[in-house]
Amino acid sequence: MRFAANGFYVESYDKCCNCGVLLYRRDAAIERDKGGLVCGEWCLQWAENGAQDVAASSGAVDRATYRGKTDVVDLKILDGNLASICRDMGVTVMRTAYSPIFSESLDFTCGLFDASGAMIAVGDFCPSMIGGMPLIVQAIVDEYPVETLEEGDVIVHNDPYRGGMHTPEHTFLKPIFRQGALVGFAGAIGHIGEIGGMVPGSFFAEATEAFSEGLRIPPVRIKRAGQDCPDVWKMMLANVRTPRANYGDYRALIAAVDLGERRLLELVERYGATGFAGAAADLLDYSEARMRAEIADIPDGRYAFEDMMEDDGVEARALPIRTAVHVGGNEAVVDFNGTAPQARGPMNTPLSVPQAAAFNAFLQITDFTIPKNAGCFRPIRVLVPPGCLLNVEFPAPSVGGNTECHPRIVYTVLGALAQAVPDRVPAADGGTWSNFLFGGTDPRSGEYYTSYDLHTVGWGGRNGADGNDAVSSMNGNCRTIPVEVYETRYPWLVEDWSLVPDSGGAGEFRGGLGMQKTILCRADEVVVSHVGDRQQVAPWGLNGGGVAALAATRFKLAGREDWNDARETYGKVSPSKFANVVVRAGDRVHIAMPGGGGWGDPARRAPETVVDDVLDGYLSREAAQSAYGVAVAVPEKSGSA
Repeated sequence: MRFAANGFYVESYDKCCNCGVLLYRRDAAIERDKGGLVCGEWCLQWAENGAQDVAASSGAVDRATYRGKTDVVDLKILDGNLASICRDMGVTVMRTAYSPIFSESLDFTCGLFDASGAMIAVGDFCPSMIGGMPLIVQAIVDEYPVETLEEGDVIVHNDPYRGGMHTPEHTFLKPIFRQGALVGFAGAIGHIGEIGGMVPGSFFAEATEAFSEGLRIPPVRIKRAGQDCPDVWKMMLANVRTPRANYGDYRALIAAVDLGERRLLELVERYGATGFAGAAADLLDYSEARMRAEIADIPDGRYAFEDMMEDDGVEARALPIRTAVHVGGNEAVVDFNGTAPQARGPMNTPLSVPQAAAFNAFLQITDFTIPKNAGCFRPIRVLVPPGCLLNVEFPAPSVGGNTECHPRIVYTVLGALAQAVPDRVPAADGGTWSNFLFGGTDPRSGEYYTSYDLHTVGWGGRNGADGNDAVSSMNGNCRTIPVEVYETRYPWLVEDWSLVPDSGGAGEFRGGLGMQKTILCRADEVVVSHVGDRQQVAPWGLNGGGVAALAATRFKLAGREDWNDARETYGKVSPSKFANVVVRAGDRVHIAMPGGGGWGDPARRAPETVVDDVLDGYLSREAAQSAYGVAVAVPEKSGSA
């Protein structure tokens, strides 16, 4: 990355042409004979020779066995303490934030890092952020050398072109000092529900450049030596529609890193600075060895898979995501070469998203007791060519990619791995959030409000069990806003909130069901935007299982009887990605979520289980007959002759 001579702005975002990582020091990069820069010798060899034997190219195959000085029992105790601190940091965010996206939906996560910026622990909140935080924090550390940091500093960052995930995701990072020496960092990352830009809620589904997506913040101090930096606060709060709510949410995230600092220092006092640093390093090595042992159990080979995003909100064309997973020995390379070029609309992602998604996929099929830290990610290399859909180049937009592309990327990696370990991989989940953004002026207070509303899907069937119903897509542990909060804070009446019958794919183990919600507008007008997917390309099944039902977002205008999508009602390009729609009093919005794909041949599903599904309302009689060949009689009414 090349800065201007004055240091105030970036002149070029240089990236490794093989793995796509941002090159902060151009003089440390290697120039290829064929043109382009690479970040190191490994990438040079892979780029020059093409896909090769992973095990043979690795310099770390001897790290599959833990050989650290710290006893494993002591490591588990340390990991438990660190994870507990991260959870407490998250509870602080949940209980002190102003916006329901934090207090109800839990769209955040918290982590701790060693003095080099390596993640040593993370809270079990939002999975997309768990894998994304290492790159974000490393970007901050690269721009803020240790000698420039002071005790009490807090750095804020949301720039997707400098390690971030997308502009709403704000990271607050606090260096932690003991007796004048840096011992680590506390970090909290959360989705801020309003950051300015072209639409309330800042998810501009029709963006064609970053400048319409909201305020972009490079790593800057929001607090210096324990004191607020008023100019930064004023700049951030002057560029959003809801400054009071944003102020409270920022303070909640800062409170979390303050708590992380206090609690980590207590732990360092128990271990001593040297002892803590050594044990933390051993914990990373232990996680690495555990993950390498898991990967060693996956048969060596190259496994490829493809799925697609149905459009980008600006152009009505599909965007393929292509993945090749190379497994060799105890390492894996996840290569996204062949993925669509970056889109004109906002479905692109920065590099942190495919990195996090690839890590997420491996965490789904490996031992869940492996400590979640930077060590368990070391055996997994992620290659994403710059300028493709999954490694956006400035200034192309990217606000929708983190939420919508991440689950699709996870399942393309899992779809590839299903060829190697078929019994471990589930069918696709619903794979969308149908992000529903809205805003307006509250007539009771005269204050502007915005909201970011999430919806839940069915998970895919898996070997031995049906998919879960109405749960988060694979990239989030987020919850939906309760009806009571929704109707109290916003001008909507929730008329229906239920499961969608028949939305799960048929299979020996059927897919879970998605949710549906119908809401009635009670304000004079509300400005609405929507970023979703899976309304044209269905979630897939595995091992003979069927596809799931599609998502749908439809409108019924006041005085009308027909339901239509955004193309028919408002002339939009996409039914799932649209912006600045004005919904008026008496209009209704219906959002139906997809289920998960089915796993295994539907003919193998027990007939009595199909009957139970019909009686429970999960399956219609028509679907029972057509998908499973099971006829379910209509029960006689009570009291009939």
